[in-house]
Amino acid sequence: MHDLYYKGRIHTRENHVTTGYNTKRTVKLGTEKNPLTLVVASEERKIEVATLVADNKLFAEITVDNSLKSDEDENINELNTILNKPVTTTFEKTPNRNEPCSCGSGKKYKKCCG
Repeated sequence: MHDLYYKGRIHTRENHVTTGYNTKRTVKLGTEKNPLTLVVASEERKIEVATLVADNKLFAEITVDNSLKSDEDENINELNTILNKPVTTTFEKTPNRNEPCSCGSGKKYKKCCG
């Protein structure tokens, strides 16, 4: 079969091979193959973070850096991003024109709030 069809159209198989299912995706962060890398300031904080990681069924490599002065200097950003995922906001559907109004007046939506 040739690469071009009638009037110079590209072969459909070539288009299918270059697009579609992604087989080269990366490994998810927080799994055994790709654990989180966290740096904490003290041993007590390491225990706190380790329990937080275990409660959420994640995997992490936690190292203690005694040169850090406070908890604000810690590097636990990867853990915070996984735990605080953004939530999709959903809105209520506005009623159709001839449905009763949602304000409770008893009138049709087109005569009341529409």
